[in-house]
Amino acid sequence: MSTGKPYISTSFSYETMEETLDVPPQSTSLFIGIPKEEAFQENRIAISPEAAAVLVSNGHRVVVEHKAGEGAHFSDKDYSEAGAKIAYDKKEIFNCDLLIKSAPVSDLELELLKPNQTIISPIHLPVMRQHILERMMEKRITALSFENLKDDSGHNPIVRSMSEIAGSAVMLIASQYLGSTSTGRGVLLGGISGIPPTKVIIIGAGIVGEYAARTALAVGASVKIFDNNVYKLKRLQNNVGARLWTSVIEPKILAKQLKTCDVAVGALSSAGGRTPIVVTEEMVSVMRRGSVIVDVSIDGGGCFETSEVTSHEQPVIVKYGVQHYCVPNIPSGFARTASQAISNVLMPLLLEIGDEGGLEKLVWHKFNIRAGIYMFKGALTNIHLSQRFQLKYTDLNLLIASQR
Repeated sequence: MSTGKPYISTSFSYETMEETLDVPPQSTSLFIGIPKEEAFQENRIAISPEAAAVLVSNGHRVVVEHKAGEGAHFSDKDYSEAGAKIAYDKKEIFNCDLLIKSAPVSDLELELLKPNQTIISPIHLPVMRQHILERMMEKRITALSFENLKDDSGHNPIVRSMSEIAGSAVMLIASQYLGSTSTGRGVLLGGISGIPPTKVIIIGAGIVGEYAARTALAVGASVKIFDNNVYKLKRLQNNVGARLWTSVIEPKILAKQLKTCDVAVGALSSAGGRTPIVVTEEMVSVMRRGSVIVDVSIDGGGCFETSEVTSHEQPVIVKYGVQHYCVPNIPSGFARTASQAISNVLMPLLLEIGDEGGLEKLVWHKFNIRAGIYMFKGALTNIHLSQRFQLKYTDLNLLIASQR
């Protein structure tokens, strides 16, 4: 064979290939089921009648279980007028391709789940149980959690909304229990001419702390905020737009301030696991009789040593003469507002899922939604859940890439 110069035939034509056009996604009609929540103290519903009307008008089918919106004061009539179908059998709801829940999957609902279903719901990490995850994995479920769902700006919109509600509600709750009609001190939350303002201590400078501070300042209370994250304290001051009394959590300073306060709010959050206890029983024992503790962080175990979980039926326990309000899931007590806030996040997401032809296709290019997916077609994709229950972890990005 000759090793000379390569022979180039004139019959070859070297032209650029035509551009491969991006084919627009084929939209799909979603079949959405909204069950009635049986979970303790869960009054919220994840899709409001107004949102259901938008989904139906965009060609999606929405099935709502009888009395599902009752806790948030939405009637079956509201949903049927919005174009949703009312189902009287829970099995009919669980026959839908896409389930939208405002509470985690329960033991009773496990058997009703159908294979390859998609679920959008909270996880509630502290109370999640292994057998529920394993059963969902067996059924090849795809699951998206409220807590980890991120928007385009990288924030958690549902968590933020619930924190805003809890923060604003804290001061309304505290003012109720400070009054003489309960076992309170008979003090008006805030300040009026000639009388020193009520003193409020807030431990935690996150979203809950910020909204609690805003509400307390609006009624004229004196506000002092503690947090070990100086950046959060700076951000809170900038957001509120006023100079506030702030401090890192130093036990002696905290104890001194608690001794003379009227309201103490626990608004610390934990990245994973239990909320740290920063107020000891000894500190609580020297607080004023009739003062109020509202421990919002009770969802993660509470940051007051004397905190114990209470219910909406019996919201307060008294220890050392101090009233402790430790109801988990405070937004559920303001269920209509909370439902509308959740609905405002989920409705546009569902429309996007429909336009893209399903969740699996949307996550291919919508990276922020990947943060919320903790199970993808039966594979556990949340590292915290896999470590906690010693279950196999699969990287979601690799899974999605392998689908193509």
